[in-house]
Amino acid sequence: MPYYASRMHLIRPASLKPGVSLERLPAAPAAGMAAARTASPIRGKALIFWDPKLPGTKYGKKLDAIDTDQITPAADCVSESLESLDERWKAGAFRYLMPDFRTRVHAGENFMVAGDRFAIGSSREMSPAGLKGIAEEAGLEMVIVCGRNMGDIFRRNALNLGLHVVQSPEAVADAQDGDQFLFDPVTRRLENLTRNTRYEPLPFTPKEEEIRRSGGIIAVGRREFRESVGRPPSVECPDDVLARTMTTTEQIIWAHRVDKERRALRPGDTLRVYADLLPASDGTAPFCIHTFNGITGGHTIDPRQAAIANDHFVFTGREDDERQTSIGRAFARQHGLGPPYYATPGDGIFHFYFPEQGLVLPGQFIPGADSHSRAYGAYGAVGIGVGSTTVGFGWATGYVYFTVPQARRVVFTGALQPWVGGKDVVLELLRRWGAQQAQGMSVEFVDAGRQLPMAYRNTIANMMAEAEAMNGIFAADEVTSAWYAAKGITAFPYPRVGPGADATYAIDEELSLADVRPMIARPYSPGNAYPADEVARERIAFDKAMIGSCTNGSYDDLLQAALVIHHATVAGVRKTARPFIVFPGSGGVAAQIERADARLGGSSIAGVFRSVGGAIRQSWCGPCFGQGPDALTAGQRAITSFNRNWQNRMGVGGEGYLASPAVVAASALLGYMGPPSELGLRWDPDLFGI
Repeated sequence: MPYYASRMHLIRPASLKPGVSLERLPAAPAAGMAAARTASPIRGKALIFWDPKLPGTKYGKKLDAIDTDQITPAADCVSESLESLDERWKAGAFRYLMPDFRTRVHAGENFMVAGDRFAIGSSREMSPAGLKGIAEEAGLEMVIVCGRNMGDIFRRNALNLGLHVVQSPEAVADAQDGDQFLFDPVTRRLENLTRNTRYEPLPFTPKEEEIRRSGGIIAVGRREFRESVGRPPSVECPDDVLARTMTTTEQIIWAHRVDKERRALRPGDTLRVYADLLPASDGTAPFCIHTFNGITGGHTIDPRQAAIANDHFVFTGREDDERQTSIGRAFARQHGLGPPYYATPGDGIFHFYFPEQGLVLPGQFIPGADSHSRAYGAYGAVGIGVGSTTVGFGWATGYVYFTVPQARRVVFTGALQPWVGGKDVVLELLRRWGAQQAQGMSVEFVDAGRQLPMAYRNTIANMMAEAEAMNGIFAADEVTSAWYAAKGITAFPYPRVGPGADATYAIDEELSLADVRPMIARPYSPGNAYPADEVARERIAFDKAMIGSCTNGSYDDLLQAALVIHHATVAGVRKTARPFIVFPGSGGVAAQIERADARLGGSSIAGVFRSVGGAIRQSWCGPCFGQGPDALTAGQRAITSFNRNWQNRMGVGGEGYLASPAVVAASALLGYMGPPSELGLRWDPDLFGI
């Protein structure tokens, strides 16, 4: 029997291990006993990441948008034991972007200077931990100096770990190779000694500053642990008057706040927020476990609201990946974490699997140790991406620290156009937002015509990670309820929440779906998107077409692709022109696509794919982030329904193009990138609509 049919997932109080009492838990350290920050000023030289498009000129600028895939390549995100967590992270830091990075830091270049939007992307706590560890190997402390709109997850991770981060566009603009810097870790004032210039960095919030001065998140967790275990969790919704002034995200955060005496929330406030679920993957779990053990001792309580899915390093056949996966497996065994809270290899990618199992529900607050945890916004929950230390802290305390972002709203109006799916909508949105993207805001999506099915909403909310938003959310509505009802879920823990009539937004915009066409995003940005029919004129060839990932791996996503192929074969197409590979979002989806579907003439989705030479793989994340046998090799090009096409993302030296399942399927048949209309298929909503 599916889990969700047996009992509702709820926030539960802490569960003490046998023989452990609240009184026997470690008490909070006495005042002044928390780990102190280094008081001595930090000195060193600048290590600058220059934009390679402008080398050696007086107009040269610092490199913007360095993502965490470049800081720590996927193959180096491995932890083979809890005792050697960061060895691979240090060895791989900037492996391809700056191969001599470690040597230069050890030589005293410990002030790393980069441009705007530094460390966007994946929630790789391996990145700040590896950078910090490299400096410490040489008896140094590292200081990151960067510009505007830093990746929110990296910023939080750095704060948790005690890695110094200074956001100062002015300091970045002034810095030159070899400049001598001085940083005061008490005041956070930065000085370029070579240029005799001082800088005041963008400030932390008071609570963030408290965490920083405490010595990081493990120290904070030890201080708060006993009290958190003794406090029963409580969620209370705002009254109608207050809710009227709040966005959907703000209402959910307010309801989940730990400190109930706080009545008002403002952007920039940092508060403690109860979590309904704290999911991690096999890739992120080891550092979560390390943090949880560091706070709790590892044997005093069961991990709170914990869930782990094995979806990143599971089908590579590599011994080091198996050792990493075994860390989470042993932890689950130790603490009795079983299905559906522990997903074995092939069960699914956790952004599909956990909603499927009824662990993700409207009104919840879910901080996940993966940037694409934003996908839970499709289900009316606040899903945010955080690092492993934040999740480990949450496993210990039941809550996390959260800084309230500014809000923006996107209202979808107009009618969906032929062949347009959720991927096309989000690619068009990212194209319009340009280099600024969402600026770390919380995005409220309003589906005015109730015409975006859950599969489309999942794609849009999921890719708020690429949009650099804190989260994206569709308030629960009839579409949401129907999706859950089809799974037998009709009871929910919280009342339905929607944006208040008087809620305010820093940016309020409208996107007419009538203006959205099938899109293809070129390397190396999801926002580098163009209409698919225009791209088709270039006859861009490729080596592989791949559908799946946490962005487009649902039954409806795969049905969209199968409908294109089915009707193309009816018109005479027999085989794909290029290798065509499919990754279902979960084991449940993998089973479902083997069943006959009347819309496919009685065939199954899997049968349609296989009939033209397609291959069905296990449910996992591998090729999306350059792992496993289907990853791209140097010089290869792929069109995929994945979520990221950054440099080296799908494999070192490969090029990824992003599109909807319908466009990927059409391209596989065509042999070049193009929409279904290139196959001569005429749009009919009764035939092709989802």
